[in-house]
Amino acid sequence: MEIVYKKLTEKELDTFINMRITQLTEEYTSEGRTVPEGVDLKSALEGFYHKHMADGSFVSWLAMDGEKIVGTSGMSFVERPPYFTCPTGKLGLLSSMYTDPEYRRMGIAKELLHRVVEEARANGCGAVHITASDMGVKLYTAYGFKHNGNFMQYNL
Repeated sequence: MEIVYKKLTEKELDTFINMRITQLTEEYTSEGRTVPEGVDLKSALEGFYHKHMADGSFVSWLAMDGEKIVGTSGMSFVERPPYFTCPTGKLGLLSSMYTDPEYRRMGIAKELLHRVVEEARANGCGAVHITASDMGVKLYTAYGFKHNGNFMQYNL
């Protein structure tokens, strides 16, 4: 087995979307939550990725074992008013970190994380944010991410 890393293209998008839905389902159920019914997440993700891949505000690296995608990552680039610890105001929002269960504990997620963090750096981002799943906290902490106790969310 030789793992090769490549950027996501339209060719892999359908599989990428299915893996994203699998990732979100795993996260929901591992936290004891039930996946909401009636949400057309596939269509919503298709629209999001087509738009943001085209305008360059989303990038993803994939881990490939031959033709099989075994790991995914994603980085969205957003801007907000600059602040002291991020004077550019540009942020990377990390998402879609997922590794096929058969390929976990092989360093794939670490390599994917590094590649998308470097994408954020190249895009002038001053910080990378993530809402980490329980499974991901150890990876992000080892990479150097710090907890930010100020993050709060209001669902509309």
